[in-house]
Formats: sequence, C-alpha cells, structure tokens
Amino acid sequence: MSEKKQQVSRRQFLNYTLTGLGGFMAAGMLVPMLRMAVDPVLQESSVGDLANVGISVDDITTEPQRVDWQVTQVDGWYESEVSKTAWVFRNEDDEIQAFSPICKHLGCVVTWEGSDEFPNEFFCPCHDGRYYKDGTNVPGTPPLAPLDVYEQDVENGMLFLGDATPREGA
Repeated sequence: MSEKKQQVSRRQFLNYTLTGLGGFMAAGMLVPMLRMAVDPVLQESSVGDLANVGISVDDITTEPQRVDWQVTQVDGWYESEVSKTAWVFRNEDDEIQAFSPICKHLGCVVTWEGSDEFPNEFFCPCHDGRYYKDGTNVPGTPPLAPLDVYEQDVENGMLFLGDATPREGA
C-alpha cells in the first residue's frame, strides 16, 4: 500500500455531488406519490357504522313503510352523500324487520303491494318478481334469493340501520 493519500479529483467530486442531489430530488418526488397510494389504506373505515334513519320505533307498524336516509360515503379523498332505502315494519313477533328494496333478480326496486293481483307481497315490476312479507322469494318467480336484511339497532327510541346483508335460502 502506498502512503500517499487518495485525493478526490474535481470530476469525482462533481459526480458524487450530482448523484446525491439527484437521489434527494427523486426521493422528494416519490414520497408524496407513495403517501397518496398508501394513505387511504391506513384511514379508519366507516363500513359497518349504523346511521339514524329518522324514524322512531313507536312509529313502526305492521304495515311495511319505505324509509329513506342519507349516509356520507368517502371514496379516497372524495366525500359524497349517498341515498339509501329500506322497507321497515314489525313482524308477528313484534320484532322490527328492515329489508333492502333491491330485487335479487336484476337489481330493480321492489315495492310493497305494488301489484293488484298479489296484495300483501313485495313486488318487482321489472319481471314480475314477488316476495312474501317476510322477505323470502315466492317460488316460481324470477328472484332466486330472499331480500337482503339491514343490520339494525335501537338507540334512544330511534332506529339505526347499517349495511344490508344477504340471507340464505329461497
């Protein structure tokens, strides 16, 4: 080994300096993009939250009534108000039932007593789909599954509904 000190030439110094500066600038550009991609994943989800639908449990009768409410939905950084609907009533056991109005055949909207031929049934006008009052589909009609049921809770005498979940059986 030589006892001479290795000196950095001017060319090497500029190379090291420009490489370091370029790496610093590249990191400065990549960090915001990385954060933009990862940040929504780290945010707390509001899925499963129950929303006040604005109806008192005392106002719920045995006759199905349509209830409309809005929830705030966040997609990434975009926040919007989404309308939701349910058919709410009390069954024979005095339990509150909340069904989704979306037909399980093609996604049309069902109505209560929507047909003169079939009173006391949920009716889908798109393809004559029918559901009994308990939300199960009438055999021989287009829907192959029962209406979805909303997750529900009662707080301070008010009805709160969450997400609609599918039921098994036909």
